[in-house]
Amino acid sequence: MKRLFDVLVSGFLLLLAAPFMMLIALAIKLDSPGSVIYKQERAGRFGELFKMYKFRSMVSGADKIGEYFTMPGDARVTKVGAFLRKSSLDELPQLVNVLTGDMSLVGPRPDVAAQRDYYTDEEWTLRHTLRPGITGLAQATVRSDTTIEERKALDLEYVKKSSLFYDLIIIMKTAKQIIFKGSY
Repeated sequence: MKRLFDVLVSGFLLLLAAPFMMLIALAIKLDSPGSVIYKQERAGRFGELFKMYKFRSMVSGADKIGEYFTMPGDARVTKVGAFLRKSSLDELPQLVNVLTGDMSLVGPRPDVAAQRDYYTDEEWTLRHTLRPGITGLAQATVRSDTTIEERKALDLEYVKKSSLFYDLIIIMKTAKQIIFKGSY
Protein backbone atom coordinates (compact mmCIF):
# COMPACT_ATOMS: atom_id res chain seq x y z
CA MET A 1 0.00 0.00 0.00
CA LYS A 2 2.81 2.41 0.89
CA ARG A 3 4.48 2.03 -2.52
CA LEU A 4 1.17 2.48 -4.36
CA PHE A 5 0.45 5.58 -2.27
CA ASP A 6 3.95 6.92 -3.06
CA VAL A 7 3.57 6.40 -6.81
CA LEU A 8 0.06 7.87 -7.05
CA VAL A 9 0.76 10.91 -4.87
CA SER A 10 4.21 11.70 -6.30
CA GLY A 11 2.91 11.35 -9.88
CA PHE A 12 0.00 13.66 -9.13
CA LEU A 13 2.24 16.17 -7.36
CA LEU A 14 4.74 16.18 -10.25
CA LEU A 15 1.95 16.98 -12.72
CA LEU A 16 0.60 19.69 -10.44
CA ALA A 17 4.03 21.18 -9.73
CA ALA A 18 5.43 21.02 -13.29
CA PRO A 19 4.67 24.68 -14.17
CA PHE A 20 6.17 25.87 -10.86
CA MET A 21 9.19 23.65 -11.34
CA MET A 22 9.84 25.29 -14.73
CA LEU A 23 9.68 28.73 -13.09
CA ILE A 24 12.03 27.58 -10.33
CA ALA A 25 14.47 26.25 -12.95
CA LEU A 26 14.41 29.60 -14.75
CA ALA A 27 14.96 31.51 -11.49
CA ILE A 28 17.95 29.32 -10.62
CA LYS A 29 19.49 29.86 -14.06
CA LEU A 30 19.01 33.64 -13.81
CA ASP A 31 20.38 33.78 -10.25
CA SER A 32 23.68 31.94 -10.65
CA PRO A 33 25.68 29.89 -13.15
CA GLY A 34 25.54 26.12 -12.98
CA SER A 35 23.07 23.30 -13.39
CA VAL A 36 19.49 23.59 -12.21
CA ILE A 37 19.43 20.15 -10.61
CA TYR A 38 21.88 19.09 -7.93
CA LYS A 39 22.56 15.35 -7.82
CA GLN A 40 24.16 13.75 -4.82
CA GLU A 41 24.90 10.13 -4.01
CA ARG A 42 22.93 8.94 -0.98
CA ALA A 43 22.34 5.68 0.84
CA GLY A 44 18.93 4.20 0.14
CA ARG A 45 17.06 1.08 1.12
CA PHE A 46 19.42 -1.67 2.30
CA GLY A 47 22.25 0.89 2.04
CA GLU A 48 22.26 0.81 -1.77
CA LEU A 49 23.56 4.04 -3.26
CA PHE A 50 21.43 6.19 -5.57
CA LYS A 51 21.48 9.71 -7.01
CA MET A 52 19.13 12.03 -5.11
CA TYR A 53 17.85 15.09 -6.97
CA LYS A 54 17.25 18.58 -5.62
CA PHE A 55 16.99 22.01 -7.12
CA ARG A 56 20.43 23.59 -6.74
CA SER A 57 20.28 26.08 -3.88
CA MET A 58 24.00 26.75 -3.51
CA VAL A 59 26.72 28.04 -5.77
CA SER A 60 28.18 25.47 -8.14
CA GLY A 61 30.85 23.38 -6.45
CA ALA A 62 29.64 24.26 -2.94
CA ASP A 63 30.43 20.76 -1.66
CA LYS A 64 34.10 21.41 -2.45
CA ILE A 65 34.04 24.77 -0.64
CA GLY A 66 32.77 23.82 2.80
CA GLU A 67 31.14 21.37 5.18
CA TYR A 68 28.32 18.99 4.28
CA PHE A 69 26.01 20.69 6.77
CA THR A 70 24.87 24.24 6.09
CA MET A 71 24.66 26.84 8.79
CA PRO A 72 22.43 29.92 9.00
CA GLY A 73 23.89 32.65 6.81
CA ASP A 74 25.99 30.16 4.77
CA ALA A 75 27.59 32.24 1.98
CA ARG A 76 27.35 29.28 -0.41
CA VAL A 77 23.53 29.54 -0.53
CA THR A 78 22.27 31.61 -3.47
CA LYS A 79 19.50 34.22 -3.22
CA VAL A 80 17.01 31.95 -4.98
CA GLY A 81 18.38 29.01 -3.00
CA ALA A 82 17.60 30.70 0.30
CA PHE A 83 13.94 30.97 -0.72
CA LEU A 84 13.87 27.40 -2.05
CA ARG A 85 15.28 26.06 1.21
CA LYS A 86 12.97 28.13 3.41
CA SER A 87 9.94 26.88 1.48
CA SER A 88 11.34 23.33 0.91
CA LEU A 89 10.74 23.77 -2.82
CA ASP A 90 14.33 22.59 -3.41
CA GLU A 91 13.05 19.10 -2.56
CA LEU A 92 10.48 18.89 -5.42
CA PRO A 93 12.77 16.95 -7.82
CA GLN A 94 12.87 14.15 -5.24
CA LEU A 95 9.35 13.27 -6.42
CA VAL A 96 11.18 11.70 -9.39
CA ASN A 97 13.24 9.65 -6.91
CA VAL A 98 9.96 8.47 -5.38
CA LEU A 99 8.56 7.43 -8.78
CA THR A 100 11.73 5.48 -9.62
CA GLY A 101 11.55 3.64 -6.28
CA ASP A 102 14.73 5.07 -4.76
CA MET A 103 12.78 7.07 -2.19
CA SER A 104 9.42 7.25 -0.47
CA LEU A 105 7.34 10.30 0.41
CA VAL A 106 7.98 9.56 4.10
CA GLY A 107 10.95 7.81 5.67
CA PRO A 108 14.29 8.59 7.24
CA ARG A 109 16.10 11.27 5.23
CA PRO A 110 18.71 9.71 2.92
CA ASP A 111 22.26 9.81 4.27
CA VAL A 112 25.46 10.77 2.51
CA ALA A 113 28.24 8.21 2.93
CA ALA A 114 30.04 10.35 5.56
CA GLN A 115 27.05 10.06 7.90
CA ARG A 116 27.63 6.30 8.26
CA ASP A 117 30.04 7.14 11.10
CA TYR A 118 27.15 8.36 13.28
CA TYR A 119 25.56 4.90 13.50
CA THR A 120 26.35 1.53 14.99
CA ASP A 121 26.12 -1.37 12.52
CA GLU A 122 22.77 -2.36 14.02
CA GLU A 123 21.36 1.19 13.77
CA TRP A 124 22.56 1.57 10.17
CA THR A 125 20.97 -1.72 9.15
CA LEU A 126 17.67 -0.89 10.89
CA ARG A 127 17.56 2.63 9.45
CA HIS A 128 17.97 1.34 5.92
CA THR A 129 15.28 -1.35 6.01
CA LEU A 130 12.93 1.28 4.54
CA ARG A 131 13.24 3.58 1.56
CA PRO A 132 14.45 7.04 2.60
CA GLY A 133 11.86 9.80 2.48
CA ILE A 134 11.42 13.31 1.20
CA THR A 135 10.18 14.02 4.69
CA GLY A 136 10.33 12.10 7.92
CA LEU A 137 9.63 12.27 11.62
CA ALA A 138 12.56 14.64 12.26
CA GLN A 139 11.48 17.04 9.50
CA ALA A 140 7.89 16.97 10.78
CA THR A 141 8.81 17.75 14.37
CA VAL A 142 12.13 19.54 14.79
CA ARG A 143 13.08 20.47 11.18
CA SER A 144 16.74 21.54 11.22
CA ASP A 145 16.71 22.81 14.83
CA THR A 146 18.23 19.66 16.28
CA THR A 147 21.36 17.65 16.85
CA ILE A 148 22.56 14.72 14.78
CA GLU A 149 21.81 12.41 17.72
CA GLU A 150 18.21 13.62 18.03
CA ARG A 151 17.62 13.33 14.28
CA LYS A 152 19.08 9.82 14.33
CA ALA A 153 16.81 8.82 17.23
CA LEU A 154 13.74 10.19 15.42
CA ASP A 155 14.64 8.34 12.20
CA LEU A 156 15.05 5.07 14.11
CA GLU A 157 11.76 5.68 15.95
CA TYR A 158 10.02 6.16 12.60
CA VAL A 159 11.40 2.88 11.24
CA LYS A 160 9.98 1.03 14.25
CA LYS A 161 6.51 2.67 13.95
CA SER A 162 6.23 2.91 10.16
CA SER A 163 2.73 2.63 8.68
CA LEU A 164 0.67 4.39 6.03
CA PHE A 165 -1.42 6.07 8.74
CA TYR A 166 1.74 7.31 10.48
CA ASP A 167 2.97 8.61 7.10
CA LEU A 168 -0.21 10.66 6.68
CA ILE A 169 0.28 12.22 10.12
CA ILE A 170 3.91 13.05 9.29
CA ILE A 171 2.91 14.62 5.95
CA MET A 172 0.37 16.85 7.73
CA LYS A 173 2.90 17.82 10.42
CA THR A 174 5.54 18.57 7.77
CA ALA A 175 3.15 20.84 5.88
CA LYS A 176 2.38 22.68 9.12
CA GLN A 177 6.11 23.08 9.87
CA ILE A 178 6.83 24.48 6.39
CA ILE A 179 3.90 26.89 6.49
CA PHE A 180 4.57 28.23 9.98
CA LYS A 181 8.31 27.76 10.43
CA GLY A 182 10.03 27.12 7.12
CA SER A 183 12.95 24.78 6.59
CA TYR A 184 16.08 26.64 7.58
